[in-house]
Amino acid sequence: MSRQVDVDHLRRTIAVAENARAKGNHPFGAVLVDSLGVLVAEGENTFRTDKGPGHAETNLARYAARTFSADYLQTCVLYTSVEPCCMCAGTIYWANIGTVVYGMSERGLLEITKGPENPTLDLPCHVVFNAGQRKVEVRGPFEELSEEIATTHRAFWSMAATGFP
Repeated sequence: MSRQVDVDHLRRTIAVAENARAKGNHPFGAVLVDSLGVLVAEGENTFRTDKGPGHAETNLARYAARTFSADYLQTCVLYTSVEPCCMCAGTIYWANIGTVVYGMSERGLLEITKGPENPTLDLPCHVVFNAGQRKVEVRGPFEELSEEIATTHRAFWSMAATGFP
């Protein structure tokens, strides 16, 4: 897929992240696209302290693994607003999704959040994927979207630091 197609799908992840934020969840979004470029599923962050982490990528990868064949998922692309954490990368790997494209790096998110509300691990997803026995292609970050993604996170995490209204 072309860089512009990647940017277009990443913009959709930003909209999904905004939707999660509007529901009071952390602002992360992911979409799954098939080999023809057709959007087949979306996932947003559903983190709740009483139910544990519901990261957008993990929610989407679990749904995809229950819904589609492993062979089909190998041809799909998971787009995500922010680089998958190591938990999400592991779930994506086990779901057999073939490609991951992300907008902002995990390190970029860490620079924004720096606090107990989001104890981000500084572990790039390609390190997790490279430890596996099958290849997962990774593209990102997309610097042309980093400020757009960062704006959503700055607003959310500044409210988190003050205890939300």
